[in-house]
Amino acid sequence: MNLELNSIGLDKKPSDTKVIVAMSGGVDSSTVAGLMKMQGYNVTGITLKLYNDSKEVVKSKVCCSGQDVIDAKRVAHKLDIDHKILYYQDKFKQGVIDNFVESYLKGETPIPCVQCNQTVKFKDLYEVAKDLNADALITGHYVKNITINEKNNMYRAVDENRDQSYFLFSTTKSQLNYLRFPLGGMLKDETRQIAKELELNVAEKPDSQDICFVPNGDYASVIQKFNPKSLQKGNIKDLNGKVIGVHDGIINFTIGQRKGIKVSNEEPFYVIRIDAEKNEIYIGPKEELARIDINLKNSNLLTNKEEFNENILVKVRSTGKLLDAKVNIEDNNNVKVSLLKP
Repeated sequence: MNLELNSIGLDKKPSDTKVIVAMSGGVDSSTVAGLMKMQGYNVTGITLKLYNDSKEVVKSKVCCSGQDVIDAKRVAHKLDIDHKILYYQDKFKQGVIDNFVESYLKGETPIPCVQCNQTVKFKDLYEVAKDLNADALITGHYVKNITINEKNNMYRAVDENRDQSYFLFSTTKSQLNYLRFPLGGMLKDETRQIAKELELNVAEKPDSQDICFVPNGDYASVIQKFNPKSLQKGNIKDLNGKVIGVHDGIINFTIGQRKGIKVSNEEPFYVIRIDAEKNEIYIGPKEELARIDINLKNSNLLTNKEEFNENILVKVRSTGKLLDAKVNIEDNNNVKVSLLKP
């Protein structure tokens, strides 16, 4: 006899459904754990300890710190659910921090939250949930699940100000079929209201704002800690190749940056290009930043190539507006995005 699908789309009674909830210690994941418990699921919360806190980190608005582990434990106790802590400091350093440092030294601007989702959260934690014979892995991300032909698809959240689909681009099809995102159809205010009704200690907890292992946004000091040679002086050049200044290390710069260049001009200068090999920064006027074509690597297709034949909308940053574009997917899954306006 077929049972009616439960709230996370499984053909089982909630009481017979084992779910793992990734609990970061914040209001979102804590509320998700509470919702699953309220709906009668067999819930186990798992919290990842990802790095060793410094005094600066403890005071900063970050996720996955020691205080967050304590908060998650308190929530689990309040909800009367099982709770486990996984000590992933080594995995996190290898999969996220080392990549972060290496990217900056190449003149890139990495997004460690994406790398974290690619490695410890949706790879290692996914495998742990499978090993525990859970029916699903639940997270507090603001992303919508829509099931079509028995396959889960990822869509932007209802609360577009909180939408996190940008950070989850690398989630595989098999992971999506196992993951559930209960907050995708809710507004943040609704999440906090549920947390208050459940009397959770994190109901008013501020959202994390900084990169978890970068206290107060001072990423240069983190890179220098792991690579003391990262702050090497080099030339600042104009677009004609003329030396017009000296910088204190390319890790202090990102494409499009205006502040902190320390070269004066009537019109503001922006960082146009970073040559990591020669340790040089090229600066110029804002209009030189405009681009039509964007080449992507490490793409992850969650739909058919044919769906890209029409004009589509793209984002070039998580908080950016939607831009009209044409997308060409090559045989090796490299992607060329051509914006209709620079």
